This record gives sequence, C-alpha cells and structure tokens, in this order.
Amino acid sequence: MQKNKEKTKTPNKGQFMGLVPLLIFLVLYMLTGLISGNFENMPLMIGILIASGIALMMKNKDNPLKFEERITMFCKGGGDHTLILMVIIFILAGAFHGVASGMNAVDSVTNLGLSVLPSNLILPGLFIIGCILSFAMGTSMGTVAALAPLAIDIADKTGANIALVCGIVVGAAMFGDNLSFISDTTIAATRTQEISMKDKFKANILMVLPAVVINLVLLILVPIDTVAISGSYDYSLINIIPYVLVIVLSLIGIEVITVMVMGIFSGMIIGLVHGDFTIIEFMKIAHEGMKGMEDMAIIAILVGGLVALMKYLGGIDWLLHALTKKTKTARGGELSIAALVSLMDISTTNNTISIIAAGPLAKDISDEFGISRSRTASLLDVFSSAFNGLLPYAGQLLVIGGMAGVSPVSIMPYNWYSILMIVVGLISIAIGFPKGKDTKVS
Repeated sequence: MQKNKEKTKTPNKGQFMGLVPLLIFLVLYMLTGLISGNFENMPLMIGILIASGIALMMKNKDNPLKFEERITMFCKGGGDHTLILMVIIFILAGAFHGVASGMNAVDSVTNLGLSVLPSNLILPGLFIIGCILSFAMGTSMGTVAALAPLAIDIADKTGANIALVCGIVVGAAMFGDNLSFISDTTIAATRTQEISMKDKFKANILMVLPAVVINLVLLILVPIDTVAISGSYDYSLINIIPYVLVIVLSLIGIEVITVMVMGIFSGMIIGLVHGDFTIIEFMKIAHEGMKGMEDMAIIAILVGGLVALMKYLGGIDWLLHALTKKTKTARGGELSIAALVSLMDISTTNNTISIIAAGPLAKDISDEFGISRSRTASLLDVFSSAFNGLLPYAGQLLVIGGMAGVSPVSIMPYNWYSILMIVVGLISIAIGFPKGKDTKVS
C-alpha cells in the first residue's frame, strides 16, 4: 500500500514546557508517598493547587496572555460542563450513600446477596452485577456511586480486602464505560472515526472478552472467610427498593442524575415511614454524605482548569506530535494510537476528552496504515478507559476511596480488570486481532 504523505496533517508541535505543571504534580505526589510511606501525606488538592499555580505563572511565548486572561482560562476549564456534571454526580453519590446507610438499604441488599450467593461467588458476582449496571448506565461514575456502598459493606461482613472490593467495582464500572452504547466514550470514539456503534462494539468485545474471563477466574480463586458469611442474614425487601430502583432505571436507560435523585427520594420515603429518621435528620444525613465528597468535587474542578492551561501552554500538542512523528507501520500506528490516548488520559483524567483530542489524529493514522476504523475506535476506548480506572487522581478512584476511607493509590493494584484490559489490548496489537470491519457513517 503506497503511503500518501498528504493524508496525515502536520500537527502543531506544541511545547514540552506545557507539561511541566503536570509533571511537577506527579513527582511531588509520588515522591511524598514513597518517602513517607503513605500517599495520603500529600493531599491531592494541595498537589493540584501547586501545579495549577505553576501553570498560571507560565506563558505561551507565541500567545503571551495577561495573568488575568490566564485566570479566566483556568476558570473556564474548571467550569466545563462535563466536569460540573461530574461534581453533581459526586454530591449525589454522597447523599445516596448517606441516605441508603441511614435507612438500612445497604445492610438489606448485602444480607440478601450473602443469603443467595455461594460464598465463593460473592466477589465474581459483584463484578458481574457491576458490568451489567455499567453497560446499562453508560457511565463509570454512576456505577461507582451506586455499587460502592454495597461493596464496602460486603467487605465489612466477609473480611475481604476493602481495596480489593473497591477495585472490583471500579473495574466493572470501566467495563461499561468502554462498551456501553450510551457511554460518552463510545459516542466519541465512533464519531471521531465515523463508524457505526455496532462495528465498534463487535471489535471491542472481542478485544476485552479474555480480560473479563480471566478476571472472573481470579476472583473465584480469592479466598473468602466463609465462617464470617455463613448462617442466615436478616433483610427487608422494602429496604432494598432504593437499590432496585437505581438498577431498574439504569437498565432502561434513564440519565444518571435522575436515577440518583430517585434513589435518594425513595430512601427518604422509606426511612421516614419506618421511623429510621425524621425529615430534619434526613437532611442532615444527606448533607453529611455530600460533605464527604467535597474534596473530590473541588479536585475535579481544579484538574479541569489545569488541563485548560496545559492546552494553552502547548503541552497537549507536544504529546500528540512526540508520539506520532516516527510511526512507520500498521503495528507502530496502533501502538502510537494506544500510547497517545493513554498519555492524554493520564494528563486529563477524562477518557472522553482524551478520545476527542486524539481521535482525529488517530483517524489519519488508521487511514494511512490500513487500520480499520472500528479497530482504531476500540483501541482509543480500551486504553483510555483502562487508564482512567487506574489513576489515583481520577474521579472513579477518588469517589470510592472517599467512601471506603482508603487511599485511591491502595486500590490501583486491585483493579485487576483495568490492568487486564491493558494487557489484552497490547496482545491484540501484537497479534493483529480482531481486524474489525467498518460501516462508515456520516
């Protein structure tokens, strides 16, 4: 196949200095944790504030904006509608967690699960439930918000590693974020590559299916304290209505904020009828749950502002250019696409934004080297979703870490599914399967 050099647009080379704020944050965060032996000794908010302050002091020599203009740019980045939606989900997740605990929904759901599931299938069962829920909801954040309280209570009752059950939930959440037809990442990947969702799904499911199977086998092999979960458990079917409502509404495709509000409202009604709390106590419980998510919400806004400044400083363009300038073969092209979207996600902590930014260049690479667009879309989605589930400063780990009271870093090695996604993705590139078949759409 003869290459057409005119096909690939020459990207803006950007500037490495645009990545300096992010690199300083990562170095400070990792060094503090490694030296002190505890990653919580460097609060994420402080690290992001330091990086943001450095970014605000820097100028793009080709576009030397005034300090006030850079402040405005930072604020607009933090006020991006996707980030504000994430903040709202954070707050509602905290309220749902507080109300569900206050009216004993979590206890009832957990005890019901413990009564039905064989002891050695509780952990794989949690993963399967999470996969179904995330595929239906199309959002990893919504899945984490809905399942985290249940997972945490399972860990309390079974003696399972709390970081492990958190990793199971995040991994299951990323399964749906990667594959769901209504996921933002799927929409972004298919639209940037101009293909049908069906073609992308066929290529994508073949790519990640081995990771699903291996993860289930590993979870089956994890020992559980059967003494701790043996016997009968009391539960009320009425008390599990908030969870049933959340799952059913998600399965029929209701938007995540509506789902969370309905879950909170149903928990309030049941709690009031059962006398678990008064209306004043309900508001306090919901408020306390929201307060538990305040740090995560603020961090999300600060990260959005930092990303906007890095774009202005040329850091994002530098990444795009550095990863693609020496691409010569189809396999090299696929590795470049995977590395590109992975580093974009590490930099932005947002897999949808990463795909949108990397997608146009990935399309040019796929056309030049004969890579099917459906395979390119799958690579974009698999690697961005996998890394987003492993970043200690991304929303998924921040939320569940806050709920569980553990460091997001401690959850990372237990998100086996996201790790397996990366492994099987690299194997797929090495063997060239699945090739993918395209039905291009306008």
